[in-house]
Amino acid sequence: MEFDYSVLRGKIRERYGSEKALASAVGMDRATLSMKLNNRREFTQIEICKIMDALQEDKSMASRYFFTPKLTVA
Repeated sequence: MEFDYSVLRGKIRERYGSEKALASAVGMDRATLSMKLNNRREFTQIEICKIMDALQEDKSMASRYFFTPKLTVA
């Protein structure tokens, strides 16, 4: 299953200006973050918590940012 990270990407741009800046803030390589945002790798629970903290968002909102299914057009 693939996830839609468009809301997360928007929040990253709003708070950090770039994915690279967020990756640095949470101790992740930019390329690794990119692979995860492009559904090539999965986010771990610890990474989700670190990102939610960095974005100053309540962890109860994680489903909005990380678990929205990507809709496919048939």
